[in-house]
Amino acid sequence: MPDFVMKTDTDGVATITWNVTDKSMNVMSLAAFKLLDNLIDDALADASVKGVIITSGKKDFAGGMDLNVIAKMREDGGAQGIFDGVMMMHGVLRKIERAGMDPKTLKGGKPIVAALPGTALGIGLELPRSCHRIIAADNPKAKIGLPEIMVGIFPGGGGTTRLVRKMGAMVAAPFLLEGKLSDPAKAKAAGIIDEVVAPDQLLVRAKEWVLAATDADLVKPWDAKGYKMPGGAPYSPAGFMTFVGASAMVHAQTMGVYPAAKALLSAVYEGALVPFDLALKIEARWFTNVLMNPSSSAMIRSLFINKEALEKGAVRPAAPDQTVKKLGVIGAGMMGAGIAYVAANAGIEVVLIDAKQEAADRGKAHASDILDKGISRKKVTEAKKTEVLARIAATTDYGALKGCDLIVEAVFEDMSVKAEVTKKVLANVGKDCIFATNTSTLPITDLAKASAHPDQFIGIHFFSPVEKMMLVEIIKGKKTGDRAVAKALDFVRQIRKTPIVVNDARFFYANRCIIPYINEGLRMLAEGVEPVFIENAAKLVGMPLGPLQLVDETSIDLGVKIAKATRTAMGDAYPDGAVDEVLFWMVDQGRLGKKSNAGFYTYDDKGKRQGLWDGLATKFPVNDDQPDLTDVQHRLLMAQVLEAVRALEDGVLMDIREGDVGAILGWGFAPWSGGPFSWLDIIGAARAVAICDDLTARFGDRFKTPALLRDLAAKGDGFYSRFAPQQKAA
Repeated sequence: MPDFVMKTDTDGVATITWNVTDKSMNVMSLAAFKLLDNLIDDALADASVKGVIITSGKKDFAGGMDLNVIAKMREDGGAQGIFDGVMMMHGVLRKIERAGMDPKTLKGGKPIVAALPGTALGIGLELPRSCHRIIAADNPKAKIGLPEIMVGIFPGGGGTTRLVRKMGAMVAAPFLLEGKLSDPAKAKAAGIIDEVVAPDQLLVRAKEWVLAATDADLVKPWDAKGYKMPGGAPYSPAGFMTFVGASAMVHAQTMGVYPAAKALLSAVYEGALVPFDLALKIEARWFTNVLMNPSSSAMIRSLFINKEALEKGAVRPAAPDQTVKKLGVIGAGMMGAGIAYVAANAGIEVVLIDAKQEAADRGKAHASDILDKGISRKKVTEAKKTEVLARIAATTDYGALKGCDLIVEAVFEDMSVKAEVTKKVLANVGKDCIFATNTSTLPITDLAKASAHPDQFIGIHFFSPVEKMMLVEIIKGKKTGDRAVAKALDFVRQIRKTPIVVNDARFFYANRCIIPYINEGLRMLAEGVEPVFIENAAKLVGMPLGPLQLVDETSIDLGVKIAKATRTAMGDAYPDGAVDEVLFWMVDQGRLGKKSNAGFYTYDDKGKRQGLWDGLATKFPVNDDQPDLTDVQHRLLMAQVLEAVRALEDGVLMDIREGDVGAILGWGFAPWSGGPFSWLDIIGAARAVAICDDLTARFGDRFKTPALLRDLAAKGDGFYSRFAPQQKAA
């Protein structure tokens, strides 16, 4: 069945229905655009057609452009192919906008209305924006907006041009530069759509509008004589200040490392200086520029194509459906309480167990608090809160675990404590129940020794806070079986998070990479590098938090515990003595991080971060000579990236898609880069080896080039080209 079909009723209203049969949500392709173009031609040429409704055959209107298609445009046709494809889309949308009207009198066109039953994102909003009216169903769950900036591109189907001309640059900025999404009511209030009606009246109202529309209703403001841009043209005093402010905002939010944001602002500014059709051409050129930038290509691959592939089971072993019906969560602290909440919110029955009833009740209260915040923001109803909380049974009774098909244990990070809990649980569940331990450091293979069925034992590492962090790291012990892996993956899919699967090793993958980043920052502090320089160097290369702020957030005393445990395990091979000097001293000063309102940063009485603690200089005086910015950034980046490469070499990582997606979602590794492996491909293996060799000579063997990276450099290869057989979705 074609993506678009048209049917005309007896009143002369043609309805074009968008329904991509092999997708859960409509996404646009170039072929579909051409089909839509033909249907519009047919409608405009048919004298019996009085007007057109464009709607969806699904519960939502559209999720946007198929980014696989965009990636293929770049691959097949280069810059010219992208530009030609975008201009073809502009031509179709402009045809809808003009609707056959006389170009001189702006009369005689046929009204075209978009009827949105639900979510409309990206091109799924740009297409309606070209119509003469947008009517949406009153669906609070629907999201309307232009989120392209979040995956490294910008709205290139006329989105920047039309929205700015409708609202003005300043008002449009949050929707374009932040990808802000709105429900239908808020979208109407903002002026993004025109009407909100009851769902059962959507098509009725659309037809009513089509039959009543006049010539004046069809003329867009920018096509009308005397049009002036809201907020003033760029060269007017008001417009000048708007673009100065927007430029400052873009730099503050992106630190200059996201090409899409700068390109978007350029397209808006330059487009505002010229007539509408030329502005579309300028937008297409900047959009092409972005798509040809390796940063944007890497972001699309990691944050859309590969992320989606992992969420759909790209690494799932063959096994029957393992959908979780009843979940047991052992330990009602912040982590266990968070796990219980996300599971119950996803419709899973949960038994939440702790040693004391008061603790179990507090864990359930955590879910109540989250739901109350949702109610205060009008995102959750009282009925929904009651429904979710009814799924959580807080108790001390292990007998309540009967019937559970998955257990997630989230007790204290201690081998003996976890072993005792494991045995208690397994004595109360069925023989087929999968047991998962939530741990960030303890070896899964060793923990599995407490189970009589190590093939049914697996690690599931959630990141804190569970309700906000999207990544879940699934860890296979040496004896973990395929059904346990499938169970964990199916569970993560149910709670709508993104999984990566890794093999058991010290610190697994995420912590293995993030700890060296923190440690490198602490080393530089001990060496006399200005603390604010360390933090800003990290942010200027795209890290969301500097290493000193990050260790404050995760707690300094936790860093000390990890250091002591690692030193015990590694003995004389332990490499981080210089780091321990910093951490141990901070704990001795009573500065444990954000949780104690005292760490590398100072905090006010409400826990708001103020600035770096000036007492650091008493122990670690700042050198007069400071290193180059590039040196600091290379040390911070390579500390993480080389561990990612070693994890792949060691077989901890089995798929570089998981390495890139996991790095961005797990600890915020420079999203503009697409992840550590994408970044290495951007700069090239030969350049990476040269950086590593230089850092090794000056700072030691922790920067020693992995053999795999050196081999890629010698053969002129890259990670994604070398491991292409594993990257079917990319």
